[in-house]
Amino acid sequence: MAVIAPSRRVRRTPFSDGVEKAGVKGYTVYNHMLLPTVFENIVDDYHHLKNHVQVWDVAVERQIEVRGPDAGRLMQMLTPRDLRGMLPGQCYYVPMVDETGGMLNDPVAVKLSEDRYWISIADSDLLFWVKGIAYGYRLDVLVDEPDVHPLAIQGPKAEDLMVRLFGEGIRDVRFFRYGIFDFEGTSLVIARSGYSKQGGFEIYVDGFDLGMPIWDALFAAGEDLNVRAGCPNLIERIEGGLLSYGNDMTRDNTPHECGLGKFCSTQTAIGCVGRDALLRVAKEGPVKQVRPISITGDLPPCDRAWRILADGEKVGTLTSAAWSPDFDTNVAIGMVRMTHWKPGTKLEIETQAGMFDAVVQPKFWI
Repeated sequence: MAVIAPSRRVRRTPFSDGVEKAGVKGYTVYNHMLLPTVFENIVDDYHHLKNHVQVWDVAVERQIEVRGPDAGRLMQMLTPRDLRGMLPGQCYYVPMVDETGGMLNDPVAVKLSEDRYWISIADSDLLFWVKGIAYGYRLDVLVDEPDVHPLAIQGPKAEDLMVRLFGEGIRDVRFFRYGIFDFEGTSLVIARSGYSKQGGFEIYVDGFDLGMPIWDALFAAGEDLNVRAGCPNLIERIEGGLLSYGNDMTRDNTPHECGLGKFCSTQTAIGCVGRDALLRVAKEGPVKQVRPISITGDLPPCDRAWRILADGEKVGTLTSAAWSPDFDTNVAIGMVRMTHWKPGTKLEIETQAGMFDAVVQPKFWI
């Protein structure tokens, strides 16, 4: 079996010691860091996530800090979402695009103050784009990667676990809002958010050395809640329609093609570098778009893009697929041409193991 060779180019996280002690069985590389992918096995991890509580090392969600008098202007230049109504204490899901309207990342923006933001990024080197825009436009702003490392608490028992560590006030934090909570004398940003549909929180751990103390404290507090180490689960994220940047969408796709048009206020997001391109897309509409797809049969691992066919003609690309125990079918995400994206449309999926029958679904499963 091939392994990832240790290197300074692939960074450990503040929680790597805990992840290894918990018996991690697989990693991927994400933003030049180690991201766990499986602990028991993907199905057992899936059931546990849906029924209990997990602690996820998601330090790979690197933070880009934007700070200074022009911070708000720079943030609006990066995204077609109108940020004028965003207040400190809020988190916004913000598609970020280049000058052609192509997706560069789909991060969560955290507004700390009127002149300070964190951008919690997916897997791409967005830092260099943000620095380039700031320098090219001579903005009065500092752009850097702070010593901040997200730790996610996900699952139906997540709130009960968090209360034990941070007090009853954690229950008052609304979805995509954050509060400031103390841990051993350090004030931490904690948001009600996370890369699952099971509910939970993300702790922005301020300082590498605080990683294992907070990891150990969560496990000590949640022993009777059946707390386990976990990670983003392929099955659950596909069921919930949570897209993966670099897999389900790339720079070749606009937010509208990715089903993210509701997060684009292109008419009023004046200053966004991709605004003119997206105005044309919004007017004409996308010719292809992400769709949920069910597939029949014993699929091989979806470790590459599969062609979506109709009557032998390519009509799209399927990028994520997995067997769902709860829905008793293969669930999948694909980018489908508008001529074939109507729910109920029958398709074929060309895989390395042959052809499989598929159907476009009306909505994602959860």
